[in-house]
Amino acid sequence: MRRLRAVASAALTITLSAGLAGAEPYPSRPVKMIVPFPPGGPIDVMARFVAQRLSLSVGQMIVENRPGAGGTIGTKAAAGAEPDGYTLLFGSSTTLAVGPSLYQNVGYDPIKSFTPIALISTVPFALVVAPALPATSVSELVAHAKAHPGKVNFGAPTGTLPHLTGEWFKAATATNIVTIPYKGAASAITDILTGQIDMAFEPTSVLLAHIHEGKVRALAITSASRGGALPDLPTMIESGLPGFVSRCRGPGWSHPRAPRPRSSRGSTRPSTTAWVRRKRWRTWPDSAPKYGSARRRISPPSSPMKRNAGMPW
Repeated sequence: MRRLRAVASAALTITLSAGLAGAEPYPSRPVKMIVPFPPGGPIDVMARFVAQRLSLSVGQMIVENRPGAGGTIGTKAAAGAEPDGYTLLFGSSTTLAVGPSLYQNVGYDPIKSFTPIALISTVPFALVVAPALPATSVSELVAHAKAHPGKVNFGAPTGTLPHLTGEWFKAATATNIVTIPYKGAASAITDILTGQIDMAFEPTSVLLAHIHEGKVRALAITSASRGGALPDLPTMIESGLPGFVSRCRGPGWSHPRAPRPRSSRGSTRPSTTAWVRRKRWRTWPDSAPKYGSARRRISPPSSPMKRNAGMPW
């Protein structure tokens, strides 16, 4: 099956240029950052930290959560905002690659509607199961699911990259696993911690503490190779699923006609980078030029994945 790839970009501590010619100095009022996901999830956590660090350079930042439809509602709102530099989008691979591939008429173009600022980080997912599930490896999980068809479930926010990754897993292993839809990642994580669902794919950054405390059991990681904070955890490829690589890239955009940011080089504070790395996100300072080219190589989810997810296209 086609490797799941998606691209997004993210705002780090960055110095914004002056406003459009003839306009008042920029910024002269609060800047709003739209987060198209519910509070408490991995993208929201990253966005709020970035907003706090940005406020040191640009003044007051307001974070506005606009969740719904896999992040496409908030992303559409950002695309329709005035191009004055006072509205930023903090989306994700889900909103800029998965959403436009799954939904008809999302109301924005991931290439034309936004200007990339910088790519903050990229992070793989961990396949985790509730401690009560009798599986300590991917092969044991697959065997258990096949022995109990329709009895094992996994949870994910509808239409997101974790959702598609889970559907990919079901298709690749030919297992009958029930999908439990959620509005946001925070709720799904809470429910696997309390045993309400059996398994999930979520970013390693938000699962590390729970894994180390034994609240969930990690079976594999969706990166191409081992490493990071879980060096002993096998990859999905090592676990018998060739090409199974899926990563979330964390993102910040402005309107294409908004005041342009200067390079983030030199304005990326060591304390910011250190915090991001403690979260086990790979950082990408001064990445706007590279990302502007890379985002054109977005690979949409394959048709079998969309059919398994029950999504329109």
